[in-house]
Amino acid sequence: MTEPLKVLIVDDEAPARARLRDLLNDIAADEPTQVVAMVANGEEALRLLDTEAVDLVFADVRMPVMDGVEFARRVIEREAPPGIIFTTAYDEYAVTAFDVAAVDYLLKPVRATRLAEALGKIRRARHNGPALEEESTARQNFSVTERGRILLVPVDDVRYLKAELKYVTAHTVERDYVLDESLVQLEEEFGERFLRIHRNCLVARAAVQGVERQGGSEGDPHWAVLLEGVSEPLSISRRQWPSVKATLKL
Repeated sequence: MTEPLKVLIVDDEAPARARLRDLLNDIAADEPTQVVAMVANGEEALRLLDTEAVDLVFADVRMPVMDGVEFARRVIEREAPPGIIFTTAYDEYAVTAFDVAAVDYLLKPVRATRLAEALGKIRRARHNGPALEEESTARQNFSVTERGRILLVPVDDVRYLKAELKYVTAHTVERDYVLDESLVQLEEEFGERFLRIHRNCLVARAAVQGVERQGGSEGDPHWAVLLEGVSEPLSISRRQWPSVKATLKL
């Protein structure tokens, strides 16, 4: 039987703490956890860690007294620190989260599938040890919830990722899938496999076949990227063009 992960929940909003606890209970059959305590800010969490051993901390980013980022900076300085997963409604903190060695970054409202995925990630990291952590935690599939089903979409099948309204659409040769993740988070996690060509678009580096110049007499000239299996070229923003050009060694 899998041993439960000992969990600390840190969030200044009581309903958010309760909802996360309930979600953990809902998926306990597959990802067992034991909620050791729930506190309202980073200072309370640090005091609790002085007396309680936990495997994982779910920390909100925006909190009074001490926010989640400062809390994480203090925690990672400790001997054998617990894993940290940020939970927040603001995706602009994603890069900062990984800078302070967060295991994962969950956007509110947290979905059960993403929560289970994050727990699996830290469980594998603990099992394999630091030397294998990067390899063992790399995702090979995106989890997509559709009509009561959870579909696994291989990352290698995705030609490009595009932010549209509140969601990100993963485009494959066969069809499109809606991901409940932010483009910032995906770029941070898959930066070696996807290249940003626009503020709202990442393309699979392995699928790039070249670029073409568009516009001219009918509009402002610009460059677009050609992808294997994608009929329409994707526009490259002027801001991203120097980076794309350098990366592709054009």
